[in-house]
Amino acid sequence: MLLALPNLGERYSPLYFLAALGAGGLMVTFFMYLMFWVPHPGQPVPVFEDIAAALAAGPMPLKAAVAIAWAGILFFAYLHVRLLVWNLRQYTRFRATNAYKTLVSGNGETQLMAIPLTLAMTINGGFILGLVFVPGLWTVVEYLFPLALLAFLGVGWFAFRLLGAFFARVLTQGGFDCAVNNSFAQLLPAFALAMIGVGLAAPAAMSDTQLVAGLSYIASTFFIVSAVVLGSVALFLGFRSMLENGASPEAAPTLWVAIPIATVISIALMRQEHGLHVHFDAHAAAAANFTMLTQMLALQLLFALLGAAVLKRIGYFGSYVFGPKTSAGSYALVCPGVALSVLLHFYINKGLVEVGLVEQFSAGYWAMTAFAIGLQVATIVLVFKLNAKHFASGHMEPAMSPAR
Repeated sequence: MLLALPNLGERYSPLYFLAALGAGGLMVTFFMYLMFWVPHPGQPVPVFEDIAAALAAGPMPLKAAVAIAWAGILFFAYLHVRLLVWNLRQYTRFRATNAYKTLVSGNGETQLMAIPLTLAMTINGGFILGLVFVPGLWTVVEYLFPLALLAFLGVGWFAFRLLGAFFARVLTQGGFDCAVNNSFAQLLPAFALAMIGVGLAAPAAMSDTQLVAGLSYIASTFFIVSAVVLGSVALFLGFRSMLENGASPEAAPTLWVAIPIATVISIALMRQEHGLHVHFDAHAAAAANFTMLTQMLALQLLFALLGAAVLKRIGYFGSYVFGPKTSAGSYALVCPGVALSVLLHFYINKGLVEVGLVEQFSAGYWAMTAFAIGLQVATIVLVFKLNAKHFASGHMEPAMSPAR
């Protein structure tokens, strides 16, 4: 995909980082094919050797799935990196503008949390690329886990610096405008912290070193708890403002932000549970994962229905996706599709299959998996549409008013 990526100056919005984030998320949806369909004995995730063996000796449908997964991961990795580099350059220039000063003096300062959110996805995406394409990576992975922890902690430090500046301002000077907080835009910090938390939880699930797994568990717990606390506050504040003032039409996609937060926290909890089982003699039954995943999926469906009702009533897709209006906030629509697709794969394989409700690779299994793949395809189409609308024409507008 050829994208025209212009210099926007004051028209830039940090929410354009969500374009890079969505591309990174789509990498994960293709990794699900490998995660649950390619046998990987000896380690909790498939590595290059497992994938190559499946491509060489597996049945034809599996070979096709591996080829599609490889192509999808490579393409969206390229798109993610290109959009990330463009965003970093634009943000550096944007900081010198009056528009930036206006942004950081209002509610919209939390839009900056899209930066650590996307950087955390970059680290996760890099780990996927290593697993899938680097031979022999698993033989040195124990040396990489401490580095990964340091990288995520670095992003976490950056995230709390941004949050600290925001809360120090509003809690000492006031000025947070509750009237224009009529969306779930303030859930973005919780999303960022949860993304950092799920990355920090990876060594807990995969490392053979107890100390590394324990540090991973402790660090990821801090970020997940922080995400839940801040997310709960933002959720209630936003909902109250929407009940009083109505939902902001431009920020309406944020009604679905709880969906990716639920997916990220679910994966983090499963990683932590696996680490406790391997290293600390905690033996959770398959029913525990089934229960947790069912609850999280129910939460996602609740917010999906709520958001769909509001988006339909205000005609968001007709205006901002297929119509003449342009908003960087439209990229918030990508993450829910990615998140639902990913959590459905986990729900089917780690929930329904493991408790015996569905037999793996049965007709029922593929029927449900087809729904997850359908969501993935619809999200890819949405990304192509948004990229064409925002980048091909060069007509790009700020995401939303700085007050939000």
